[in-house]
Formats: sequence, structure tokens, C-alpha cells
Amino acid sequence: MLLWSRLVLVAVAFSSLAVSPGMGCGPGRGYGRRRHPKKLTPLAYKQFIPNVAEKTLGASGRYEGKITRNSERFKELTPNYNTDIIFKDEENTGADRLMTQRCKDKLNSLAISVMNQWPGVKLRVTEGWDEDGHHFEESLHYEGRAVDITTSDRDKSKYGTLSRLAVEAGFDWVYYESKAHIHCSVKAENSVAAKSGGCFPASSTVTLRDGSSKPVKDLQSGDQILAADAEGKLLFTDFLTFIDRDSNTRRLFHVVETEAGHRIALTAAHLLFVVSNATESRGASAIFASDVQAGQVVLVPDGERLRPATVARVWTEVRVGSYAPVTAQGTLVVDRVLASCYAVVRSHELAHWALAPLRLFYRLSSVLSGEQAANSTHEDGVHWYSKVLYHLGTWILDSHFLHPLGVPS
Repeated sequence: MLLWSRLVLVAVAFSSLAVSPGMGCGPGRGYGRRRHPKKLTPLAYKQFIPNVAEKTLGASGRYEGKITRNSERFKELTPNYNTDIIFKDEENTGADRLMTQRCKDKLNSLAISVMNQWPGVKLRVTEGWDEDGHHFEESLHYEGRAVDITTSDRDKSKYGTLSRLAVEAGFDWVYYESKAHIHCSVKAENSVAAKSGGCFPASSTVTLRDGSSKPVKDLQSGDQILAADAEGKLLFTDFLTFIDRDSNTRRLFHVVETEAGHRIALTAAHLLFVVSNATESRGASAIFASDVQAGQVVLVPDGERLRPATVARVWTEVRVGSYAPVTAQGTLVVDRVLASCYAVVRSHELAHWALAPLRLFYRLSSVLSGEQAANSTHEDGVHWYSKVLYHLGTWILDSHFLHPLGVPS
């Protein structure tokens, strides 16, 4: 009952979003009652968020190598001259001001939060990019991806709250490391961990109604692609739009290969259908690609029906480009394997239900325009509806329902 009550809340929320005049291009400011400031829970000393090691996929990602002034990668660093931030710069070289663009963006956001939280107090950076080898081996300070921070008044009683503000500002890993400072770090700019929604690589293909194959990246409104309904019956469904599209970023994909040689690649948080045994194609459930293991059974088309296929092995590899197509049916056959259109949320049914307003929008647009052209051009980026949906989900649903790596950018 608790889950269903929460689903009702989601329905109400999305119904209100669907009719809000401020939602034409994304989530706008609401009207009426002023929102109360969000209650902040300070981090405890030695606590870190997320609760995983810093250089893992769920946090800031792996160390990619030291950057020096003479290296090609030095151009990845950009100076931060924000006057609302105090840089200690004890080396007197300006090194503490150098950082990646992602780190700079998060730091600038945090600076605003600090001034709002404590009027008259500024954010202070004690350590930024390290070119002198003062940190431990493979420290992210050597890549300009980490900063050590305090408040300008050096009031240690503020550091727990400062840590929480850093989390809220979007740093990928925050550690209340010392009584003297907070350590924050970010993912690499071009890291395969920089985005972790649910997508297929550019090389993936789908099957059109005429039997031909088409790369996912080339899908257009009006295309009808092979999918399956809730009973497991193969059919052709309308492609509606991309909820995530990125032509250039390198990302980490989980490659699932069956004993018969079918091979599908998906990001960790994408949902893939599996069945309980290799002789039954009914009763499929969707699990995250990161949870798929050898010996499990996926579904592949065989003539006019689906048949089970046993997974032989699973591995990860980096590929360029990532695309998350949405169909009217909510499913699609990619590289001859049945997959969900959805990601991040553990339940395919819940995700399909939550995206009903989006599907309705494209269906109505098609009827009104007389053609499947509601979104004939597709630009890179995460669809605004997907972003709103995820953030509502984090508020309403238990973390159990969400993939830990599935935060849309």
C-alpha cells in the first residue's frame, strides 16, 4: 500500500506538471506560497557521500593520470577567478585556481550557497590543483578534479553543514576529511562515468517494419520499430523521441552476449528483460544491465514470437555516443534482444506508467499535426521530462527503486 500511495503522489505531481504554463521548456518556478528552505543535515566527521570509495564509478571515477603544465592535458584546466571565493594559494603560483570545468561549476554553485547560508561568509579553497606532489599517489588533486575547502571565517562548527552544501551543489564525492577542511571531487570531464542514465551506443540497431535495420542514432519520428507487448507478442511500435541523446561522449556499456551469439550493449542503469528459465518466454521481468549475469535468460525474436536465450557472458567496454529512444509500447528490440525503453527506476511498469503523459503528448501532437512529426529534430541532451521525473522519484520513492548511478545530467 505504501508504494501505491506514493504512485498516486507521482500521478498528481505529473498531472499538475502537464498543465502548468511554466513547463513549456522545462521545470519553471511555481507560483503562490513561498517555498521553505530545505532542511540541511550536516555530515558527521569522517563521513563521505556517496558512501563508496572516491575513485569508483558511483563517485568521482578512476584516476586518469597526473596533469602537468607541460602535458597535453593541461588545457583541460581552467582558472577560477570568482571573487566570491577566497583561494589560499600558498604556493603563490595560482595553482589552486586551476581546475576542470566541472569542478569549477560545482565550486561556483557552492560559493553562492555558502553566502546564502551565512551572510558575510565566503567559500575558501585551501588546496586545488597540485603540481608539486604534496598529496598521496593518484590523488585527484593532480588532475584538478579535487578541492579542499573551508569557510572564510574558518569556523569549524560550520564544516558539517558546509559538507552538506557541497553535496547539494553537485560534487560527485564529498568527504568531511579533517577538522581543518572538507575534501570534494568530481568526475573527469570526458570520463565514461560522467553520465550514467540508460542508453544504447550509437552502433546499436533496431528493426523497422519493412524488415530493414536502422542505427538507433538515426531514428526519426514516424519510424515504426520491432518491440513486444506485455504478453510477449512481437509487434511494431512508433518511435516517439529520445529522452537522452549524446553524440560524442565516451561511456561505459555493459555488453550482454547469449550462447547463440546475440549481443546487446546498454549502460548500467538501463533495464533489460530476463525470464526465470531457458524453456519459458513468459513471465519476463526487467532488471538493471549492471545486474545481468551469465546463466540468466533474456528474450530474442524468433520468427513471429520471442524465445529465451541464455546469457553466456557479460563484460564492459567503452563506446562513443549514447541514445535512449522511447516508443509508444515502452519496449524495443535492439540488436535482436528485447529491452525496456527505460532506465534508472527498478520497475519497468512504474517507469512506463510515469512516462504516460509524455507518450500522450507525442500522440496528441501527431493527431493535431496529421503526421508523426511531434519531434522531427532531436538535439543532444537529457529530455527535460526525464530530469523532472527523476528528481520527483528521488523525493517520493525509496532509494531501493533507483539505480545508484542513474542521475540524469
